[in-house]
Formats: sequence, structure tokens, C-alpha cells
Amino acid sequence: MTLPADTWGLHDAHFWLRGQTREHPVEFDAERGMWIITGHAEVLAALSDPTRFLSNLSSAFPDTVDMSFNEGNLIQMDGDAHRKLRRLVSNAFTPKVVADLAPRIAELTGELLDAVDGQEEIELVAALAYPLPVIVIAELLGVPASDRELFRQWVDVLFENPQAFSLNDDQEKLKEDFAEQTTVLKPMTEYLIGHAAERRRAPRQDLLTRLVQAEVDGQRLSDTEVVNFAGLLLVAGHITTTMLLGNTVLCLDSFPDQAERVRADRSLVPTAIEESLRMLSPFATTARVTAEDVELAGRVIPEGQLVLPMLGAANRDPRQFDRPQEFDPARDPNPHIAFGRGAHFCLGAPLARLEGRIAVNLLLDRFPAMRTIPGRPPTFMASPDMTGVNALPLRVTA
Repeated sequence: MTLPADTWGLHDAHFWLRGQTREHPVEFDAERGMWIITGHAEVLAALSDPTRFLSNLSSAFPDTVDMSFNEGNLIQMDGDAHRKLRRLVSNAFTPKVVADLAPRIAELTGELLDAVDGQEEIELVAALAYPLPVIVIAELLGVPASDRELFRQWVDVLFENPQAFSLNDDQEKLKEDFAEQTTVLKPMTEYLIGHAAERRRAPRQDLLTRLVQAEVDGQRLSDTEVVNFAGLLLVAGHITTTMLLGNTVLCLDSFPDQAERVRADRSLVPTAIEESLRMLSPFATTARVTAEDVELAGRVIPEGQLVLPMLGAANRDPRQFDRPQEFDPARDPNPHIAFGRGAHFCLGAPLARLEGRIAVNLLLDRFPAMRTIPGRPPTFMASPDMTGVNALPLRVTA
């Protein structure tokens, strides 16, 4: 049995969720003017080689495009600059620090599930998968968790575009697209600037204070760098876990026999989460730019080309995974790359995994009969670069 992807209204770009593969693991997409990498070994090679596959994408775009919104954005940085900035907050996500958050995560999960106790039906994302991780990351960052509906509005706008990005668009359109993104981000920028200014006046024990006080090579971060860094932590710090939780529950629902295994043997919960990350990789696509001519799988990608390593497709590569379309909660080994690899490996992966383990276990305890509702399928995020439910109606009573 495979996931019923065709009945979910998934984005057409997610071909791998329909059991399809590309003819070659490295292909040039002439319609979009960029290279597509879909093979597991090839994606791994690109992610593990930061000197030839750059994360700073600015060189792939015309000079007329303003890329300043990427200042301080870890995702768009390379080399020493990336390492130094990442080091500023990395100790907030060490195994010990993350493990110490377990009681708070369990407390929050219990409170959120108490709020829907007694209902016959719940919508999982609104009830748990969104508020849990956003409260956790807001408390770490030091912004009010009560503002989480604002955060969700910003995220929804950021990822509502269903159109696949193309470099073949004319320069004026590219310029307009990037200007629009800056406009979309303006409310979040102003919000974080206000909180950063308050931290300068009255420091606290939180990540935002650490950012405004930090120095890199003797220089304080600029307002733009602080805001972009904080914004990335706020958005990426919750959205991955939101998708992870919804996708895991959906995988368990789609494979009832495997779900029974997990319910009966809770030691399988961590590996079930890893398998859901492989099956429905939250960030399905990332991007790089070649720093020189690169040969990959027998194809030469010229210098300065935009490259899209497709994590979701790589995690279904039949050359790497036996039965790639099947959900196996005990899959071992499971070398998926849903959290990336190399220097840009997801900083919050340990936290996302912990939140997932606690939440899934408590969901199984509280709602042993939870299941999707016939005629009310999940809905997915519109962006072709992401795979995650934004609504998952469940019946939770027997």
C-alpha cells in the first residue's frame, strides 16, 4: 500500500509522492532555467559540498534584484560568516538544553489537548501541531506566545504562492516578486525591530537578547541582521515541527496496520517520525548556486547556475531505499535527508524530534481511535517547496 497522494490535491510539482521518478538524477529544467537534482546520492553530494554549491543565491539573480532581506539569514550564508552567526545560537539547541525542555513540551501538549477534550472531532493543526511548536520557539526567542496568530498570518502569506519559481521570468517580474516578498515581511520586520529595541533597553535571558548583544569579529549585528536572524528562528523554528506532526499522524492513518504496530510498541514512535520525515519531507526543496563547473552523475553543471536539490524526491530514491513508497515505522537504516545535511543541517532538528516524540505519544494515549474523516481530506500547504498539511480533520472518538 502507498500513500493516497492523488486524492489529497497535492501540488503537481510533487511527482515523487505519486510514485514517479525522473529519467536522470540531475537534469536541466529549461522552462525554469535551473538544474533539478532528485537522486539521493546526488542531493547528498550537493548539500555536503559548501565550497562548490553555495547557499548565497544572490549571484544567480540580476543586479536589479534587491537581496538585502537575506542579510543575517543563515539559510543564505556561506563559509566563516555562516559558521560565526550560527554559533551565536547553537548552544540554545544542544542535546542537553533541548532535553531539558521535555517537561515544558509535555505540559503544553497536555494543556492543548485538554482544550479539545470531549470533542468528537478536532482539526489537528489548529489544536496542536501549530500552537505547540510556536509557543516553544516564542518562549525561547523571547516574544509573546500569545501573538501566535500574528505569526501564523505571516507564515501563511509567505508560503501561499503555488507557482514554482522560474529564472526565465523577465527581470522586471523578478524584481517585482522580490519587492513583494519584502513588503510581505514588513509587518514581521517591524514587530521584531520593536522587540529588539526593547531588549537593548532591558536585556532578558532569551535568544533575542543574545542576538542584540552578540558581536561577530568585534562588530554588533545590524538591525537588519538581527531581525532576519530572529525571523528565521521564529518561522523555521515552528513550521518544520508543525508539518512533522501533521504528516506523522497522516502517515499512521494511511497505514493502519503499521499504526497498530506503533500503538502496541511505543519504542517505534521515534522511528515512525523519521519515516514520516522521509515519506513527507516538510521542506521538499532547497536551493544552491554552483561556484564553479561541477560534474554530478555524469552531467556538468556550469558555474553560476541555480540548482534545486529536491529533498523529497531524494528520500524516495529506489536506489537508496527499499520499498520507497511504503511507510515502515521500523525502517532501519533510514538515511533520509529531510533536515538537510552538512553545514546547513537544520539547527532545530533535535527540538523538532523531541516535540514530535512527546506529542505523538500523548496523542496516541489520549485518542487511541483517532482517524481521518471520510469526505474531509487533509489540505496541504500551497507552496511547491513544502510538503505539509495545513489542516487535518480527525475524528477522535470511537
